[in-house]
Amino acid sequence: MKRTFSKPDSALVIAAHPDDAEFQCGATLAKWAASGTTVHYLICTDGSKGTWNPDADQKALAITRQKEQIAAARRLGSTGSVLFLEQIDGELQSDLITRSQVAKAIRQLRPDAILGHDPWRRYRLHPDHRHAGLLTVEGIVAARDPLFFPDHALDPHRPAVLLLFEAEEPDHAEDVTGWGSAKSAALLEHRTQFITTHGIQDSRDTHQVNEFESRIEQQLSDAGHPYGLASAELFKVILDL
Repeated sequence: MKRTFSKPDSALVIAAHPDDAEFQCGATLAKWAASGTTVHYLICTDGSKGTWNPDADQKALAITRQKEQIAAARRLGSTGSVLFLEQIDGELQSDLITRSQVAKAIRQLRPDAILGHDPWRRYRLHPDHRHAGLLTVEGIVAARDPLFFPDHALDPHRPAVLLLFEAEEPDHAEDVTGWGSAKSAALLEHRTQFITTHGIQDSRDTHQVNEFESRIEQQLSDAGHPYGLASAELFKVILDL
């Protein structure tokens, strides 16, 4: 099961929407940041459809979600860049133009580790997650090879490791014991998502907030149990980049 790699000096998480990174690898990012890793974010979409209110002001929502994402990243201890591609929520494409943008970010930030959605997960419904995963793996290929996108005028960069979250066949369990509260705290910065993804109908109801925090801890515990860990986040690790 265990794929070993060194703790990265720098890491870039590439996520489809604001809050995806915290849900999928927030405890890992908090753990790494606390031990000195510079954590960067690249968010592909504007999150403008992240509401069940049909009358919502989508431009205002997108602005708010950017602010929430920055706050969540800082809550996890991230000291790196938080970048936004600002593609329309639900309309992300893994095309050459967007691939170039991802590759450029990789070349600029030069992370040792990249974390992203597994694009090959079966029966995935949300297209943004699939395309964000494809942009991650295809962006790595483009960033590492000098003949891709020479207009960047940047040196190529090859990360040391890729960690895919949401993987059906994970081969690495990152021990995040003690980091569940940091993950929950970061997720709670995404206040626009309380009803849609957090299951919190009233943010003033401490019982609902505590239930959400307990749910996060339970998910981490369930992930770690098969591997003898009290708490874990699971990844498919790819070292041959």
